[in-house]
Amino acid sequence: MRSFLSYILIGLQLVASAQSSTRTEPFTKLTRSDYIEKYAPFAVKEMLLSGVPASITLAQGILESGDGNSLLAREANNHFGIKCHGMWEGKKYYMDDDAKNECFRVYASVFDSYKDHSEFLSTRDRYASLFELRRTDYKGWAHGLKKAGYATNPKYPALLIKIIEENDLAKYDRMKTPPKGSIETPEPTVPTKPNPTAETSSGQRQMYLRNNTRYVWVQEGDTYKKLERMLQLREQQLQKYNDLARGANLIPGERLYVQPKRNNNTEQDYHVVAKGETLRWISQEYAVKLKKLYQYNELSIGEEPAIGQKVWLRKKKRSDY
Repeated sequence: MRSFLSYILIGLQLVASAQSSTRTEPFTKLTRSDYIEKYAPFAVKEMLLSGVPASITLAQGILESGDGNSLLAREANNHFGIKCHGMWEGKKYYMDDDAKNECFRVYASVFDSYKDHSEFLSTRDRYASLFELRRTDYKGWAHGLKKAGYATNPKYPALLIKIIEENDLAKYDRMKTPPKGSIETPEPTVPTKPNPTAETSSGQRQMYLRNNTRYVWVQEGDTYKKLERMLQLREQQLQKYNDLARGANLIPGERLYVQPKRNNNTEQDYHVVAKGETLRWISQEYAVKLKKLYQYNELSIGEEPAIGQKVWLRKKKRSDY
């Protein structure tokens, strides 16, 4: 018969074995400089695609994720605290926040979190006014985010501005290419030659940029229902952003903006009308809101410009008259 001491030793060995089999790799806490070095390339790349200042994206990521160390960031790759909302069909993570057991989005990678953050801001009407600000106006963006309801903390703008200024994040807003970092940004980069049938590696529709406004190309077989699922935008939003009447058909080969067009075109002052061109066509071509074109050119709603006429793409200055 085994001694009592033998049974104790066997029991201790079993406990030790069970603990070793469930032990995970220790969590390595990121410092703020670590976070910036790792994710600045993501922020700059998304800025070049969406127009959201890299300094703002980084500051929000730092603040919302605790430098990437929060439970939500570690377990859901969610660095911006974006909740599920109505149209989210991906994986979900539940935790207490403003209310008990709230639903947050789960991402396959941190880069997907950064990408969704850009799309979240650029495809919602309440943030549209932010994209009229200069990319280098991080203070305007910080206050605008609070005003638009991104956060409930009254000190939110001051917290973002402090992070940006203490860590010299504004330098990233002036970059024209992503910096080299410890994590490279995934391809593809912004295409220079639009391909209406292009898709990303994940099977999503390829995004393009016109006048700092994201768009996709309408393809054969596209329906509003299909695009709603793919773009996470409702039919009414797509129609509003593209000045389409309710029930209007989608036309293959046409640009379809996934965020509000701009008040002005930043690259060109005016367009000379050619045969067959309508004011809406010009609005889609230059990503300028149709109602603004009516105002700038003193046209009545529904009135079309004449062939050869200059259509102003921005508010005229005194020197233009």
